[in-house]
Amino acid sequence: MPAYVIADIKVTDPEKYKQYMALSPTAIEAAGGRFLVRGGQHEVFEGNWQPNRMVMVEFPDLAAARAFYDSARYREARARRAGATEFFNMVVVQGVEPA
Repeated sequence: MPAYVIADIKVTDPEKYKQYMALSPTAIEAAGGRFLVRGGQHEVFEGNWQPNRMVMVEFPDLAAARAFYDSARYREARARRAGATEFFNMVVVQGVEPA
């Protein structure tokens, strides 16, 4: 069953954040993930949530998403990101079985 990592990020240092953006795709691909959303225009339909930069990554399952997050590659990307954001909120959610 697929799993989705969803992040809402407020970037405060775009130049420093570029270092993270250069490293994270390799960590995602190594765990079998693929970007579904990476920034881009968005619009709030309901509620008070005011997301900033939205990212969504699909993984084959929860174990692959955890492997990505715990990997040495992603730990390095997170270290390079330090100080580049006001906040970086990330969750993983299990998807539904394909029809």
